Amino acid sequence: MNGGRPALLLAALLAWTAASPAQPVPSAIAHPARWPAAHSPATITDSATEKRITDLLAKMTLEQKVGQVVQGDISTITPADLARYPLGSILAGGNSGPHGNERATAAQWHQLIESFRAASAKPAANGVGIPILFGFDAVHGNSNLPNATIFPHNIGLGATHDPALIRRIGEITAAEVAGTGIEWTFAPTLAVPQDLRWGRSYEGYSSDPKLVADYARQMVLGLQGPLRPGVPVDPRHVAASAKHFIADGGTDEGHDQGDAKISEDKLIALHSAGYPPAIDAGALTVMVSFSGWNGTKHVGNESLLTGVLKNRMGFEGVVVGDWNAHGQIAGCTVTDCPQSLLAGLDMYMAPDSWKGLYESLLRETRAGQIPMTRLDDAVRRILRVKVKLGLLGGRAVTRFDPSQNGRSDHLAISREAVAKSLVLLKNEGSVLPIKRGANVLVTGPGADNIAMQTGGWTVSWQGDDVTSKDFVNGQTVYSAIRNAVARTGGKTSLSTDGSFANKPDVAIVVFGEKPYAEFLGDTPTLAYHPGNDQDLDLLKKLKAAGVPVVSVFLSGRPLFVSREINSSEAFVAAWLPGTQANGIADVLVEGAAGKAMRDFTGSLPFAWPADARSPVTEPLFKVGYGLSYAHPRHVGTLSDDPKMNLAAAIDVNNLFANGRAAGPWALNLADSAGGRTVSDSKAQSLGGALSMEPIDLGAQENARRFSWAGPASISIVGQGADFARQLNNAFAIRLDGRIDAMGSGPVRIAVDNTPLDATDLLKAQKAGVPFTVKIPLRCFADAGAKFASVANPLRIEGSAGLALVLQSARVEAVGEPLACPPVTH
Repeated sequence: MNGGRPALLLAALLAWTAASPAQPVPSAIAHPARWPAAHSPATITDSATEKRITDLLAKMTLEQKVGQVVQGDISTITPADLARYPLGSILAGGNSGPHGNERATAAQWHQLIESFRAASAKPAANGVGIPILFGFDAVHGNSNLPNATIFPHNIGLGATHDPALIRRIGEITAAEVAGTGIEWTFAPTLAVPQDLRWGRSYEGYSSDPKLVADYARQMVLGLQGPLRPGVPVDPRHVAASAKHFIADGGTDEGHDQGDAKISEDKLIALHSAGYPPAIDAGALTVMVSFSGWNGTKHVGNESLLTGVLKNRMGFEGVVVGDWNAHGQIAGCTVTDCPQSLLAGLDMYMAPDSWKGLYESLLRETRAGQIPMTRLDDAVRRILRVKVKLGLLGGRAVTRFDPSQNGRSDHLAISREAVAKSLVLLKNEGSVLPIKRGANVLVTGPGADNIAMQTGGWTVSWQGDDVTSKDFVNGQTVYSAIRNAVARTGGKTSLSTDGSFANKPDVAIVVFGEKPYAEFLGDTPTLAYHPGNDQDLDLLKKLKAAGVPVVSVFLSGRPLFVSREINSSEAFVAAWLPGTQANGIADVLVEGAAGKAMRDFTGSLPFAWPADARSPVTEPLFKVGYGLSYAHPRHVGTLSDDPKMNLAAAIDVNNLFANGRAAGPWALNLADSAGGRTVSDSKAQSLGGALSMEPIDLGAQENARRFSWAGPASISIVGQGADFARQLNNAFAIRLDGRIDAMGSGPVRIAVDNTPLDATDLLKAQKAGVPFTVKIPLRCFADAGAKFASVANPLRIEGSAGLALVLQSARVEAVGEPLACPPVTH
């Protein structure tokens, strides 16, 4: 290698640096006086309550005080644990249900919560017993419960531009959450998303801070009701949580849990808008974002949490963290982080790290590292909220009325919200509304798919396993259109591939994004399904057959779909509408009077992109755009140039799917003589030590059978990807396949070249029967694996006699406690 040229380049760079003016380092220290002022209303507490809290603090042990600031998840803690670890709060994360049942009934939720409540309220030796505070994510209705009322996700509600509707939705959500026996929802999200590549964009109402501010007050009042002096929140209302403080929607390149590299002025102008009205309305809790500002994580930023939120904005409720977010602070781990409490956090969300965190906080408080004044202030705030919710003190409030869930009047409001959320982007030739008596074809992957309508945060975290059986009170787009068309004498047929026996008068094609939540929805571009033209081909097929096409696009954000718009006579942005698709039919189909029940009234809450680049600077359609039957407009042929290379649109979590390496990954086969990357589409052999062949496992050639004749391994390899967030969020490596024979030797599964002995785990699977096994990423981390740049996210090592079928492998969130296989060397 020639070292002279690099040396010359380095010298030139150093000379240029020395001659250039120093660039200021972006500051992460807020100046509270610049921020908008607010204050929790006086009705959040009263003098009698504060005296009662002071008396209680004097009686509490240090262990009880420390316990109050820690929150654990139901998947990792039992009521019996509270005797030794007196935690102040319990949550149910997105993948957690009572006793592992995500489809539990309201009665089962209530039974579980009351068991925690009873255990926590049992007086200790000092006579003090403090009931737990229980919370979960009810972000678009009581969305953890099947057959509850599910509303459009926030992006759709933003399209309604209707603050009064938001108030009613908040009231209904509160009634159903309280009806399940729960007193706290982690909502509303007050993000002001600026880059639609962010996987949580649909949780934001709009990119317009004014609309977010208008909605913030109404949703808090809807959820909690107006706070009254000396009176607890009533049994039909719950605590709100304004989240995620702050600029979760302002991170660089839209990376979830990322960093907002912006000035303080921009941080204030764009991202603070929702918090003053939420606090003024009485929000009892504020949740801090995973993300950071100019390199400092918010959950450790004292200038923001104490200086701005508590002092300048006068917030007197509880400041709670997000899922193990404290572990992302420099110098912290999920089980040891006094920095967050010192910065102003009042409650750690420590779903699976609560035990170690409790012990470290206890130790650090005893050592004087955490002042008692700070601990007492955090506990006071928590007790204040518990009193206001009727959990503590003389005025007990009981929340449980299952009849509230999915009430017909609640569903009617959801139907109204769906209709008002639809945005008409195009309607050439007045193909809409669909005429009375029409012969209608409904097709596309979303036509009869309730999960695509409801999106993430529905029953489960990702929402991708939802079916119509979960919501028998709902309708898919197909069933809603079918019923509406039948009422006017028409007929409707459903086709999975767009085929038909009799040419229809019109085709409704329903397509869009598959469900996702949080960073699993992050995308490198705004291109819709780059490299996959299946939906576009369907539109073109129908157009070529002379069938007018109405596209109903289900998505959590505006995307670059100009090709699809060009191939449609009408194009409707339906967002993630939830379960009440009758609201879609109300707008798309003529009624008996010769017009649709409702006209389009929705308008864009975000700019619609003209290409695949983000942020959107030159929109195809601006914020506020939306056509209607009363106000039509011609939309010409659109440019279909993405104006960028789309090769980067990949999902690193998907390692192996349908028997093939997925996303950016490749399959590698290796034995003692070395390895090679292979095509996984056909049978392969590696020097006699390992062979691979396609097989059917429920579908045609959707799996690969690997047979070992000697020591060898199969690996998923690539350039390297950052899995640190997945590790922090309790993800696991999941394998779906089948064991046909175990062989005589050990089987090792490795991540980042760190193997664990999976022999017993695989032996426990029944031979010849499909299995799913999961190993937490933390198991590999404990054994030494590093997750910042993983080039080998999976390796399976075996020896002669092993026969393993692999259908899929991916990194995914888990809600159940899982044991670690032994470390192998």
